[in-house]
Amino acid sequence: MSSLVHALDYLLQPLTPSTNGETKGQISPREVNILFGDDSYLRHEAYRQFRRQALPDEEVPYGQYDGKTIDWRDIADELATNSLFGGHEARLVVVEQAEDFITKNRESLENYAKAPSQVGTLLLITSKWPTNTRLYKQLAKTGLMIECSAPTLTGRSKGIDEKKIISWLQKRIEIPHGAKLNKNGASELYQLIGPEFGLLDQALAKLALFSEGTKPVSPEIVQTVVGGWRTKTVWDLIDAATEGRTAEAIGQLERLLQAGEHPVALLGQLSWSLRRFATATRLFQEAEKKGRIPIRQALEGAGFRRWPQGALERAENQIKQLGRDRAGSLHRWLLEVDTALKRSHSTPTRGRFVLEQLILNMARRQKTPSPRR
Repeated sequence: MSSLVHALDYLLQPLTPSTNGETKGQISPREVNILFGDDSYLRHEAYRQFRRQALPDEEVPYGQYDGKTIDWRDIADELATNSLFGGHEARLVVVEQAEDFITKNRESLENYAKAPSQVGTLLLITSKWPTNTRLYKQLAKTGLMIECSAPTLTGRSKGIDEKKIISWLQKRIEIPHGAKLNKNGASELYQLIGPEFGLLDQALAKLALFSEGTKPVSPEIVQTVVGGWRTKTVWDLIDAATEGRTAEAIGQLERLLQAGEHPVALLGQLSWSLRRFATATRLFQEAEKKGRIPIRQALEGAGFRRWPQGALERAENQIKQLGRDRAGSLHRWLLEVDTALKRSHSTPTRGRFVLEQLILNMARRQKTPSPRR
């Protein structure tokens, strides 16, 4: 079994207890484990599953610590202590927000990973996990690393692996809900929501209610159930903003906020589409070094589709309206908005301001008229 697995694969594995109480599954906890990535939903779900594997008895206590305040000495003591209630199970010790903890105790962790305690299971949860460290290379041999970010393609494109997500959607609705979703239906769902896994999972639960026996949920049902007026309004907002219709885009934003949508949730839906424009710009600029490529080719490389009819042409007009400077700045703008919404502008009222600013940033700059002589 590979030591590096993606959370989408990890969440789909069977967890059926055998007669001797052990958990059957291809991916099992090891002495040292890393759960990393920037998707909070995948981290949360993978953490829940990991606990169920490491501690089949939910009443058994385990150590849970904040990586910003805990010392390695205390963690080492916990890992070397037998569990009083866990029977033959190893004691589980979890360090959350472990970025600073890993940086400060990297050498100690490297040494521990080479000769870990046999009575303790260590789980580190971090948003960042660089691949160029000795600790990473050691755990690639002996540990378990669970990636909790949107899956990406291999090679130079580094775009999102849509096929993997669509396949996961088809399996995810079947395993917990007993429903079926064909490939076209899963693709339609992905196009409506994007790689926002918490929203996708909620949509699957809703679609399962409309399942009819063994008949797969159709794309039409997906469009009706998931693609309601809120989803349509978000797409209208994106179209208006990227086409320079600023007042209309702000009006759509107002409608969504008045309906109770939270700015953080809106940013997730906006980011999915806007990041593709930024990626297309980067692909186009990289290709310019070797010779030009058609804009449409860059757009398709960033994940834009030819369907429905006219979609690619519209995306081409939108990226031309944005221009390379603004389109190339979208990643930075989205990061700034995300940071503000989590810190200084976390309330809905203040969140509205940063979303409006994002829309204004995409607006076409009016030329200043030359002064009359």
